[in-house]
Amino acid sequence: MTSERTHPAPRPHRVVVLALDGLLPFELGIPQRIFRLARDEHRRRLYEVVTCSVRPPGPVETDADFAIMVENGPEALATADTVVVPASYELGPVHEEGVLTEELAAALAHVRPGTRLVAICTGGYVLAAAGLLDGRPATTHWASADHFQRLFPKVRVDADVLFVDDGDVLTSAGVAAGIDLCVHIVRRDHGTAVANEVARRTVVPPHRDGGQAQYIERPVPDPQQSSTTNARAWALARLQEPIQLRDMAAQESMSVRTFTRRFREEVGVSPGQWLTGQRVERARHLLETTALSVDQVARDSGFGTAQSMRQHLQAALGVTPTAYRRTFRTELSTACGE
Repeated sequence: MTSERTHPAPRPHRVVVLALDGLLPFELGIPQRIFRLARDEHRRRLYEVVTCSVRPPGPVETDADFAIMVENGPEALATADTVVVPASYELGPVHEEGVLTEELAAALAHVRPGTRLVAICTGGYVLAAAGLLDGRPATTHWASADHFQRLFPKVRVDADVLFVDDGDVLTSAGVAAGIDLCVHIVRRDHGTAVANEVARRTVVPPHRDGGQAQYIERPVPDPQQSSTTNARAWALARLQEPIQLRDMAAQESMSVRTFTRRFREEVGVSPGQWLTGQRVERARHLLETTALSVDQVARDSGFGTAQSMRQHLQAALGVTPTAYRRTFRTELSTACGE
């Protein structure tokens, strides 16, 4: 008679959120909301989220008319697998001179080497002032991007994107882009199905099109003008087929020139860039969730050939289709004959 072996539940990934004076309550709540919703197939939490201050437990001022009570001091940072730094409006010398305060430097000294670092909006100033973004790509709120670049010339600032994933250091643009980044992290850690469930529960898109360019102030279009929504829906329904720009423009009864201009105004990227991005997303989903061959995934996502898909995934994600599938669908590698 043999006894069944029981396997303890894996330890949840520990996310520690650093609450700084002057913080924005909305952004402080993003990691709590997104990561705490992520569950495995047994409905067990995949993340544990803890909030800490740079000081001993106590109140932390916000930019609203209330303070929050934080129950953990900076020592909690030493327990983190991932540290998240949300935005603050009271960064003082960090924002003005690009240097850490003694208090903040002492707090960050608790972070263990190899810990994943995440900044939401102007929280990136903290990572940059600590020298953690030197030589790396990063982003921040578009309104702060020029100042950020002048203050930290060693950082490769990209003001056009919603977030930047540089492996162990990730940064996001302003406010709601922090949601995009946290959902992306869930997807990177646990795959499309878990991330999509989190997005559904939060009532946000699992992936937003375009970048920050679409949110920069510009003259408001005439409300009588048509949008490009129908063309995008039409294209998404037939991604596996060849799609010409003139065919998309025809869905809105526009000339190619007018359609291209309107599309960029609304989405923030060209129609061609958007189509490629949607096909990359389709390919990622199929690689993660099906046993289809790489050739079939390439056809079903509209790339036509495995070579074309490989080039686009390599450019977008830095990995080949086979390596991407191995990350999320290890059990399918042999079955797919890769």
